[in-house]
Amino acid sequence: MTRDELVKLVTQKFGLQEETAKQVVATVADSLKAKLPPPLDGQIDGLVAGRKPDLLSLPRGPGGLLGGRK
Repeated sequence: MTRDELVKLVTQKFGLQEETAKQVVATVADSLKAKLPPPLDGQIDGLVAGRKPDLLSLPRGPGGLLGGRK
């Protein structure tokens, strides 16, 4: 699902104006990125752009995701 499709869904589901729905989608994406560790935060932009996550680029094992050994 692309960002535009997500905005359209939010607009329809909640009866919001398109500009408000864009702000909602951006706020949620930014909040998710702020809470995720760096290897994952960049995946959010790709997801809302309609790209599949690049799981091969992520560090292997929990240590790499949580700041431990990579």
